[in-house]
Amino acid sequence: MLVLHDNLGSGNAYKVRLLLAHLGQPFQRIEYDVTKAETRTAEFLALNPDGRIPLLQIPDGRVLAQSNAILFYLAQDSRYLPNDNFAQAEVLQWMFFEQYSHEPNIAVARYWLHFLDPSQVQQASLEEKWQKGYQALDVMEKRLGAADFLVGDDYSIADIALYAYTHVADEAEMDLGPYPGIRRWLDRVAEQPGHVLITQDDFT
Repeated sequence: MLVLHDNLGSGNAYKVRLLLAHLGQPFQRIEYDVTKAETRTAEFLALNPDGRIPLLQIPDGRVLAQSNAILFYLAQDSRYLPNDNFAQAEVLQWMFFEQYSHEPNIAVARYWLHFLDPSQVQQASLEEKWQKGYQALDVMEKRLGAADFLVGDDYSIADIALYAYTHVADEAEMDLGPYPGIRRWLDRVAEQPGHVLITQDDFT
């Protein structure tokens, strides 16, 4: 069975749980408290020297880190990855955008505000994250204001990758009100068969 080294609060880990739920793929979940450095133990670092979750362990013992790499691996030969080569590249384009322009801002602001003591958060740094996060949302809105999904006409791992932290942007104190295309898209993603919540821990 697949083993997912996980944290329920992590949007990056949630991406993997969401795709596994869509696929109907059973898996074992191991929870780590990243605020207590549980991914920095010698045992975990032997699996992933980068000391981060999610980490997917496949039955033959190999492990795969980085959430979007895991999505790409799991989505092979499924409806969540297009067959067309150019469309596949578009999926990767959005996933790279997510990790470069979206996640470092929205996810970090969420972490600071949702998981840390407010006294630890510097207002100037937070405002910079908000500014860049809204720039990323502007890019998404240009696509989703006129399309149902990010690539072609179908739901894909590009949508899963960007849904994870966009749908909890309120926890980063970011307002999605000015983004009607994104809000409609969030509803469409939530309506997909097998959808699970970010806080859900029962996958049986």
